Order: sequence, then C-alpha cells, then structure tokens
Amino acid sequence: MFREMRRKRQQLKEKECRRILACRSAGVLALSGDEGYPYAVPISYVLDGDTLIFHSAKSGHKIDAIRHCDKASFCVIDQDEIVPERFTTYFRSVIAFGRIGIVEDEKEKRRAIEVLARKYSPQQPQADVDMEIEKTWKALTILEMKIEHLSGKEAIELVNRFKEN
Repeated sequence: MFREMRRKRQQLKEKECRRILACRSAGVLALSGDEGYPYAVPISYVLDGDTLIFHSAKSGHKIDAIRHCDKASFCVIDQDEIVPERFTTYFRSVIAFGRIGIVEDEKEKRRAIEVLARKYSPQQPQADVDMEIEKTWKALTILEMKIEHLSGKEAIELVNRFKEN
C-alpha cells in the first residue's frame, strides 16, 4: 500500500522516526483541499502512542478538507543544515501517513488537550492548565491522526558520518 523507500541506506528506523516525532514542536499537515488541490498547513502537535493529536478551530479549510477525505500525511523536519560548499543540505525528516478525524467524545477530547498542554507548557500548574482549557473549550476542536505508516530519511552524508564515528 505504501511505497518502499528507493534509497534504503538513508531510511531511518521506526524508533528514530518516533523519537523525532516525539521531540519536535511543529510539522506540516497535508490534506486534500478544495478542488483537489493539496492543502498543507503548519501546525503544532503531540505524539501519543500511534496517534498524532492536533488542536483546531471548529471550522475552516482544514476541517472542510478532513470532512471531505480522512487520508492525511504529516511531515516533521528534524534537521536542515545548509552546506554551501557541497551544494547540498544535511537533512533528516519524517513523514507519517494515516487517517485523521475529529474527536467527538468529550472525555477523549479533554484527555487529548491535556496531553497537548503538558507538551507545550510542562511547568504550568494544573490549575492554570485547567483554567486555559475551560476558557477555550467551546471553540476547541481536537483532531487525531492514527498513524498507518512512518517513513524517515536522512542525507547520505549523515549516514556516512555516523558510520565513521
């Protein structure tokens, strides 16, 4: 169903893909937008097991696209070092593929926003987190993307650098 990577030496192992997803703060969510045009939007997220969690407004291009087609991909760039003398970049990135939907269950929605809040505001007292969630609750939509496939790749120079060390 999903393509195999052509340059297998540059393929990241699943464990490394998950590490990258767990530690980064933003990525680009790609959906099937209006008139079949791709719609890619930068967005913050959290990895929760085999699920990516996002927050959103209740309406807009992203929500319309998800209602039209639940297939999505999500790309995170871990490294992008420009190496001008080599006319290249030393990159490392991950793409997750899966199905995305709106969380309707109130308990699951609350749990998901708590997980997001803890990622981005880990030092905040729980009372402050609760107050912020309550303040934005009515306007809040939670999206979950169930990961079906992960693919990660790095520049060949990084592969070779790690082999030398």
